[in-house]
Amino acid sequence: MADIGAARPAARGCAKDEHWLQRKELELKFEVEMIVRFMKDGRVRGGSYSEENGIVSGGEVLALEDVELLAPCQPSKIVCVGLNYTEHAHELKMELPSEPILFLKPPSAILAPGKEIVYPPSSQQVDYEGELGVVIGKRCKDVAAGEAEKYILGYTCFNDVTARDLQRKDGQWTRAKSFDTFAPFGPWIAKIDPSNAAIQTRVNGRVMQKSSTSDLIFGVPKLVEFISGVMTLEPGDVIATGTPHGVGQLQKGDVVEVEIEGIGVLRNTIAL
Repeated sequence: MADIGAARPAARGCAKDEHWLQRKELELKFEVEMIVRFMKDGRVRGGSYSEENGIVSGGEVLALEDVELLAPCQPSKIVCVGLNYTEHAHELKMELPSEPILFLKPPSAILAPGKEIVYPPSSQQVDYEGELGVVIGKRCKDVAAGEAEKYILGYTCFNDVTARDLQRKDGQWTRAKSFDTFAPFGPWIAKIDPSNAAIQTRVNGRVMQKSSTSDLIFGVPKLVEFISGVMTLEPGDVIATGTPHGVGQLQKGDVVEVEIEGIGVLRNTIAL
């Protein structure tokens, strides 16, 4: 963060403290504002969002309803974690994994907030999986868990949409997880404490998943350490940290919402 106190010389003895207060106010503002990416007048733009101020971009203030939200970043890859909530493992009557189970979703699966998830003709069972998404802020390779926070830009809501019948049929997960529109995330990137955030998935207003990230088997720092030991994570890459218990099927016309404490609500509909 730039030292805004260097912008003008001290005019009186209290100026140093004045500038310190300005810096702290700016830091606090960054903590409560969200990073957004949106379309306005045919142009892709970025900015910050807060409930108080709306969207601020390039000195312009915009109402949320006057823009089209996009996925808040453009990852080179989406690294997903399977079976990473204790209660979900118990629900499936499976042993807790000794190390994270990884798979990938392609960037072609990305879907913006508010857009429609498409039921592929080859599947009869498409499921929701509400998850916490971690957005990487700078190149990350062989990073220790204790250093992980320095490489994280923030957090977002993620829905690991899955063709469950094809997952069972194939015996591996690539096809079932990779259809276009199967990676909705957003609505923005926020700064939160990922160790104990409430997470909830709703379908047509009914709560289907309700948990906390405190139930994660492998927390965010451990995941960054493990994944960066396997592959280089680039700025904008997303880690989907796994889903809680309560996974279930979506029907055409459903409205699915993933809400995470301190972030907001990711809402998508299932195309008819």
